[in-house]
Amino acid sequence: MKRNKVTVIGAGNVGATVAQRVAEAGLADIVLVDIVGGLPQGKGLDLAEAAPVVGHDARVVGTNDYADSAGSDVVVVTSGLARQPGMSREDLLAKNAGIVRSVVEQAVTHSPSAVLVIVTNPLDAMCHVAMRASGFPRERVIGMAGVLDSARFRTFIAQELGVSVEDTHAFVLGGHGDTMVPLPRYSTVAGIPITELLSPERVEALVDRTANGGAEIVALLKTGSAFYAPAAATFAMVDAILRDRKRVLPCAVLLHGEYGVDGLFVGVPVVLGARGMERVIEIRLTSDEAAAFQRSAAAVRELVDKLPA
Repeated sequence: MKRNKVTVIGAGNVGATVAQRVAEAGLADIVLVDIVGGLPQGKGLDLAEAAPVVGHDARVVGTNDYADSAGSDVVVVTSGLARQPGMSREDLLAKNAGIVRSVVEQAVTHSPSAVLVIVTNPLDAMCHVAMRASGFPRERVIGMAGVLDSARFRTFIAQELGVSVEDTHAFVLGGHGDTMVPLPRYSTVAGIPITELLSPERVEALVDRTANGGAEIVALLKTGSAFYAPAAATFAMVDAILRDRKRVLPCAVLLHGEYGVDGLFVGVPVVLGARGMERVIEIRLTSDEAAAFQRSAAAVRELVDKLPA
């Protein structure tokens, strides 16, 4: 039986942790690619040497050569500069656009049937870069943001109410960043909307903390950004694709008129399966939610318009 193959581009904290999660789940063989000589090889060997202890037989290889990634089912793009304290997402734009364009062009040459999962920030804009560089249909270019944002929202809900995170569900739409749109009336604890369990002021506080979740961690770490939760969220998407699980997850996808937006990558709930994004799930928004969603889409549009040609 053919083993699944996942290439992770970028052997930094997010990429290496994604590789670890995929390998330890026995989900696929891993190719860890990075431009820095020795870095992916060292991390790949370290992960491989953990396999006898953890008990999996996934092959983990680090390389600087995209030829080693040939025939990948999924390609995860994490490469790029991390956000530093005081750095806006716009500051990252031009530099990371060049990096993402280059790595995607190289990867898709060797894996023309892969599903691309984009993690590099500014996320929504980088999805546009990846789509142009790959020439792939929208089903096979998906951005990881909403799963992470929802996980943060769920964490804060569980902590606020003193309940298990497993019983929390959260709904987050829109761009990844300060303009994201958490939807409290669709966010629940064991099926009960949090609007029934918390005051409007507490709901608003949790929403604000979720929207600034990445910045909160950057401010605490001082020399980097979050990676455990982003890697876990990325793994959930890779797992849904490789196991054809048809999971409903919030992801950044190219909208063709859904939610009143056309030609833009924005976070919405989608069904993820073997073909990548199988369909967008459209829900009815209140006028306030729709206005917030349009503001979020406008912020993404502004970034996309600034992309180098």
